[in-house]
Amino acid sequence: MPAPDSSRQPGRPRGRSGPRGSQRSAQKPSERAKHAEPARFAAYTLLRAVDDGAYANLEFPAIIRRHRLDSRDAAFATELAFGTLRMQGFYDAVIERAAGRPTSKIDAGVLDVLRLGAHQLLGMRVPAHAAADQTVGLARTVSGAGASGFVNAVMRRVSERTRDEWVSEVVPEGGATAALAVEYSHPEWVVSALRGALLGHGRATAETVDSELRALLESDNTPAKVSLVARPGLATVDELVDAGATASETSPFGAVLDGGDPGAIPAIRDRRAAVQDEGSQLLAVALATAPVADGVPRRWLDLCAGPGGKSGVLGALALEAGADLVAVEVSEHRADLVRSTLEPVAARSAEADLDLEVRTADGREIGEAEPAAYGRVLVDAPCTGLGALRRRPEARWRRQPGDLAQLGPLQRDLLRSALDAVAPGGLVGYATCSPHPAETTFVVRDALKKRDDIEVVDAREYFRDAAGEVLHDLGDGPEVQLWPHVHGTDAMFFTLLRKKA
Repeated sequence: MPAPDSSRQPGRPRGRSGPRGSQRSAQKPSERAKHAEPARFAAYTLLRAVDDGAYANLEFPAIIRRHRLDSRDAAFATELAFGTLRMQGFYDAVIERAAGRPTSKIDAGVLDVLRLGAHQLLGMRVPAHAAADQTVGLARTVSGAGASGFVNAVMRRVSERTRDEWVSEVVPEGGATAALAVEYSHPEWVVSALRGALLGHGRATAETVDSELRALLESDNTPAKVSLVARPGLATVDELVDAGATASETSPFGAVLDGGDPGAIPAIRDRRAAVQDEGSQLLAVALATAPVADGVPRRWLDLCAGPGGKSGVLGALALEAGADLVAVEVSEHRADLVRSTLEPVAARSAEADLDLEVRTADGREIGEAEPAAYGRVLVDAPCTGLGALRRRPEARWRRQPGDLAQLGPLQRDLLRSALDAVAPGGLVGYATCSPHPAETTFVVRDALKKRDDIEVVDAREYFRDAAGEVLHDLGDGPEVQLWPHVHGTDAMFFTLLRKKA
């Protein structure tokens, strides 16, 4: 749903009506806002930080605190910034047409100002006069009076058409992939990759793939709900519900927060609960609950543990099962995050005389160093993250097709290491937050070549919702591929492998 107007300018004249019913400001640039309004300036600050390499979800809370935004302005700034990042490709096409020049010829800071203005006009319920006034004021603040005149001219041209009219104007004809890339603001290679994933995982046929793809792209552009997990044995769903959340229908340990700050919930502050996508919760539960052979080591391994979300669930479930846990992370910084996440589990494990170790090491070496040492192994492999684009709006613009070639060997090596590290009769779960076949089924197929000691287990029966029923629409198996537009989760992939006893 579009965010309400936050112009904070009661009594300002609404301006005259432009062509096609759009609202245009009657003010001259010199009469407009002299300074940027705080919420819009915060959104601009985030866009510039992202351009410098920051991650939006990690950077923005600090920006909100620094600008001292109240809850209303923080909500407006969040929708403005994240919505602009998601729809950047579409807005750039509009800006190029309105400015009469390619975006590469526009100063990067001015371009971000124009993107924010375009989102207010075409993606939010901000009156045209307020969007133009505040965007010109923002340009004057960050780039000077000269830039504000250019921004004013472009904003006037953008406001002359509705969003649907701009779609008709800038979306190319005669090419389905190219057209969808502009309309739904995804790089063209990502649209092609998602189409291939829908077909490759059996979610769509040649007859249905176009409608499925549109639904998936639309889902990527819809802000994800704030999903919470009550780590088993440490917190309960009822505790999260009492704090204002709603119990999840998808995950037995999940809840959904409609608004407010998750960090204000005591269980989350204490790290007994966390913000975590329901798909991530389900795959950890699947690995922990699928049966293993008698006599396998009561020792579990998280091979790629950072930053620790899945380790938090897996560690809590290991504690309940009376098992030790080793969490391996190659980055020292990320290993520290895992240690912080697991502190409550570690304390309980020590009381139960169980070992919980966070180790800074290369997961590719564990299988050789500790062959057949673990009963359950999770490989949450580094990937392109194409399944989490709704949560990470800038990721679609950062990833390149070449990333697949770089990540593929690492994913295969990690899975092979896990297969060596698991004991006969034990289980390995291979997971990615990407549906791309090059990161999912192809990796599993290649890792199993020349091995006759591994069998694939049908994972579907271990993906059960809050009512205990097998989750719907999991496909033909044996692997599981979740979808945002079907399950309301990230597009998580999961394969369950058993070493023969």
